[in-house]
Amino acid sequence: MTSVFYLFRDSPQRRAALALEPGAPARYALYGMDELAHRGWAVRHNLKPAAPGRAATIAGATMKRGVEAAGGYGGDFATVLASLREANRADVILSTVDTVGIPLMLLARARAVRTPFVYVAIGLPERIARLRSRRVETAYAKALARASSVVAYSEHEADSLHAWLRDRGSDVPVTFVPFGVDVDAFRPGDAALDIDVVSVGADPHRDFELLLVVARALPKVRFLVVTNREHARLLGARPPNVSVEIELPFEQMRDRLARARVVALPVSDNSYSGATTVLLQAMALEKPVVVTRTAAIATGYGLVDGENVRLSMPGDAGTFSAAVESLLADELHARRLGLRARGTVESALGWSVFVDGLEARLRAAVRARTPGSNARAK
Repeated sequence: MTSVFYLFRDSPQRRAALALEPGAPARYALYGMDELAHRGWAVRHNLKPAAPGRAATIAGATMKRGVEAAGGYGGDFATVLASLREANRADVILSTVDTVGIPLMLLARARAVRTPFVYVAIGLPERIARLRSRRVETAYAKALARASSVVAYSEHEADSLHAWLRDRGSDVPVTFVPFGVDVDAFRPGDAALDIDVVSVGADPHRDFELLLVVARALPKVRFLVVTNREHARLLGARPPNVSVEIELPFEQMRDRLARARVVALPVSDNSYSGATTVLLQAMALEKPVVVTRTAAIATGYGLVDGENVRLSMPGDAGTFSAAVESLLADELHARRLGLRARGTVESALGWSVFVDGLEARLRAAVRARTPGSNARAK
């Protein structure tokens, strides 16, 4: 049986998902781990311990300080160090996020990682832009080249990483794998549409400041923001037509989306985040969605303004506000938009398509492995 070791960033969301029974909708946060197990993979992960031990914590902190002092971008070295023995027993490692991926690739370059790994990049271009010298950039490119392949959920991010690696002499494959949604877990129902506009999300690029501008322009429209405590604090003073709910469980979050007449997802400009997860969930629920046209979703997801979503340019509060207002005023158009949105995700962005993409890269990494070598011939 082929084994895969999942390397997760430690977070309350991830641990809550792991505590649920396999197949629970909230376990989408585990990046297809249940589906691979169902397909015959032996699956393990790094979050069985409550936390890294003392030795890994001290060594990890030392390594992180050293990397950052040299002009590099660090990460959670402690989590990776605590998992090395088990990870090296697997046939392949899936690094699910840069927080653990960067330490993993640096440790692989130091030959502490013997197992081939697939590196999932989620905002890596922004991180490597913070490297402080060409020498450090070269070192990171060589470390990333230790990966069997790199996966990005944004076509733009994949192209950016491919160009960056090519310019530094690396030929590691970089693949765009569109994120997906469980179209059964997010299926339209008969919930009462008692919230005008809902905006859900907590990633660093959510532009809730723009949403407040829109809310002030539409004082008779009720807005609900579902986010985390940090974003809620940053919202500061808000108009009376905006309410906020914090840290909702998965089922309650899905309920708020289901009750929305319109879903609004403003995002600041970046290469990897387009509110993609919530966007696909809302589309699967047949919701009319207004979303910022960031590079992350401009291509690769089949989004067409006025056909299956409404798209607005980053920072353009006027266009965003007009799109929200028009959908609230024209229920027939909003309904048609939602139906086509559901059709888009059903045809091309289902969860099994996403898992297929990850599994293909994992199997390629296992096939490329030869006895006594790392993931690829360097």
